Amino acid sequence: MKFSRLLLAGAILLGGLGIHAQKQPAQEDAKKVSNFAVAFYNLENLFDTINNNGKYDLEFSPEGKNRWDGHKYRNKLKNLSYAISKMVTPTTPMGPAIIGVSEIENITVLQDLVKEDALKNWNLQVIHHDSPDRRGVDVGLLYNPRFFHPINTTNHTLVVPELPNFKTRDQMVVTGLLGGKRIAVIVNHWPSRRGGEKESSWLREAAASLTKHIADSLYEKDPNMAIVVMGDLNDDPHNKSVAETLGARKYTKEALSEPQGFFNPFWEKLDRGEGSYIYRGGWDLFDQIIINSNLINGNNGLKFIQAKVWNEPFLLQDDGQYKGYPKRTFAGGVWQNGYSDHLPTTIFLKMER
Repeated sequence: MKFSRLLLAGAILLGGLGIHAQKQPAQEDAKKVSNFAVAFYNLENLFDTINNNGKYDLEFSPEGKNRWDGHKYRNKLKNLSYAISKMVTPTTPMGPAIIGVSEIENITVLQDLVKEDALKNWNLQVIHHDSPDRRGVDVGLLYNPRFFHPINTTNHTLVVPELPNFKTRDQMVVTGLLGGKRIAVIVNHWPSRRGGEKESSWLREAAASLTKHIADSLYEKDPNMAIVVMGDLNDDPHNKSVAETLGARKYTKEALSEPQGFFNPFWEKLDRGEGSYIYRGGWDLFDQIIINSNLINGNNGLKFIQAKVWNEPFLLQDDGQYKGYPKRTFAGGVWQNGYSDHLPTTIFLKMER
């Protein structure tokens, strides 16, 4: 296969998994909590107003075609922070313990985001890494230190020998303690469908192969590690990259029947018509959170409960040509003062006592 010839590059979690974190007061609080939420949100071009990437972020500057100024940037931050602040439930009243994000320009935009009024009481912390992506967008991670204590972070670059100038987002791996239980989160933003879905699928299969390689390395360090794969995969759960290369199954029994299997709780949601991204009137569910078998059977003390797409009405366009679509920042070149062209997704985990 084409992707089997790709060079999968990146540090493989050197000694990080062997680090024993000192007991933190936050983890003492977390042990009193029974449920945790883990989320992912594509923030749709969260750029600041400074053009520091030449032509690639010129459009997100005051001189660019979007006339991206302080007013629009502040509104974008306000809207996104409000959306995240509403990702609460009766059992997770302080929102997600972990939030993976994509389409962010730099660490500054995340630092600005978590300082917004809607989020500042959560005291969210930021993990970020500058990727080689040609457009200058990265993935990152926000976390609530009351519930999650990071131990180690590594970043993994997808190198494509057939395309020496190809540059995409690195895959970020954050390992730590969620409620005192060991967990690894792999944050992704796989290559786009530019050039056509079928024509570009091999690149996403390559990205999935890198993700699988990372997961296998985590298992080598700790067979009981809880592993979460999240991100904008630019493919649906049934596509080859997700279902075959990564091996994320539709049903828990399938995942449990395989050594170190993966389960994709968003596959059945797409079958029922739920989605996180819409294209030409048809819903896709690109924004997925996939779990390994240790989170199905609760081997390490954390157990999967359910998954959710946050399709709240305020996140959707309520009128016009794009009624029912995610309310994005721009549509047809016109500023909409919206949120994102993607909807956030979440899984819920419970502590096994």
